[in-house]
Amino acid sequence: MVASHHISSHHIIFLTIKSECILLDPTKRAELSWAERFNIIQGIAHGLLYLHRDSCLRVIHRDLKVGNILLDDKMNPKISDFGSARIFEGTQNLAKTHKVVGTFGYMSPEYALGGIFSEKSDVFSFGVLLLEIVSGKKVTRFLYDNEHLSLLSHAWQLWSKGKELDLIDDALADSFSSTEVKRCIQVALLCVQDHAENRPTMAAVISMLSSETELLQPKEPIFTFHNPSKFDQPRDNNPCSIWEITLSLAEG
Repeated sequence: MVASHHISSHHIIFLTIKSECILLDPTKRAELSWAERFNIIQGIAHGLLYLHRDSCLRVIHRDLKVGNILLDDKMNPKISDFGSARIFEGTQNLAKTHKVVGTFGYMSPEYALGGIFSEKSDVFSFGVLLLEIVSGKKVTRFLYDNEHLSLLSHAWQLWSKGKELDLIDDALADSFSSTEVKRCIQVALLCVQDHAENRPTMAAVISMLSSETELLQPKEPIFTFHNPSKFDQPRDNNPCSIWEITLSLAEG
């Protein structure tokens, strides 16, 4: 799924533009209904499934994030920026690189720490993106409870206490489906499991999002990052540059 180069700039979501993004901007995201957000979530999921299984080449994106999702005039998402993508051939299921590329906060543990990537590393990134769309919070800017909780950890704690609706973006007020939101959060938590084998495939994700079947119970994610506020200055003058964050494994 490749985004058109002719989409006007106000239809593009940029992760790193503080005041001009759509999903993560306090004003602009209020214009998106839950139905539109859910459509975006499903569209991204179908796009990833196409890359992983349905295209003539199996493609691992390796840098899925809000900044690499384009929206057309009907708010349909397109996955873009394949500069970091890799093609898998035949029965290949994973690969390893000594040069890790991508964006911290969206990287799976095995990729960020060991350079191992697969379909499941894209699934992890999708889970992070899903939590951002639901919450309206940016993963590389989110701090909760005196900087001790990441967006992933905060989402899991709310879910484990049966308070997952507290994660919902305030901009949505009461205009959302609580059933769909709860399901999205649980699916996201399944996608960000620490071990790749515990994450669903994108085919399974689509099935879970579009059905009412009982979902598996996610385990607490311990892979997290701390204090991104220390790196609030962009590396260059480009407003679309990626801001740095630190990365660590929390103690279990």
